[in-house]
Amino acid sequence: MASEDADENVGRATGEGTGTPGGTSPGADQPLDPKIAAAVAAAEAAGPANGETVRIDSWIWAVRLIKTRSLGAAACRGGHVHVNGERVKPAYSVRIGDEVRLRQEGRERVVIVKRLIRKRVGAPVAVQCYIDNSPPPPPREAVAPVGLRDRGTGRPTKRDRRELERLRGLDQP
Repeated sequence: MASEDADENVGRATGEGTGTPGGTSPGADQPLDPKIAAAVAAAEAAGPANGETVRIDSWIWAVRLIKTRSLGAAACRGGHVHVNGERVKPAYSVRIGDEVRLRQEGRERVVIVKRLIRKRVGAPVAVQCYIDNSPPPPPREAVAPVGLRDRGTGRPTKRDRRELERLRGLDQP
């Protein structure tokens, strides 16, 4: 897999953006729990070596922004992933300091890459790999469930179906 990544990224400048940003330790912002610090160290050890790169679909999966790597690749192909304002393909090499915008499930996530990792890690470790600048998600009360029916009311009639489609915005002119 490392050779595939290297073959796809031939010709790109990879000397910058490896290692820790500015030579700071991962816990410079806040003190880390010893277990989390050990997991971060293990993730860095399994991460890319000096000069190697990480694919964007693999990185967004590894830091738990998306559930599967194949969904990450599909999001890239569908134009839902932007790095530094540009649409990217799944094989794009992400660097430290890049701004990644991911649009999924009606919400936009905006993160800045702090650390490159290749393997999926636990949530506390994943949070250490990026700075989250995303707008807060809408409150759950504001997102009203559309088209829920009471139990025992039976099968919806044609009129009920048309009303549900109108509420969802699926009605045809």
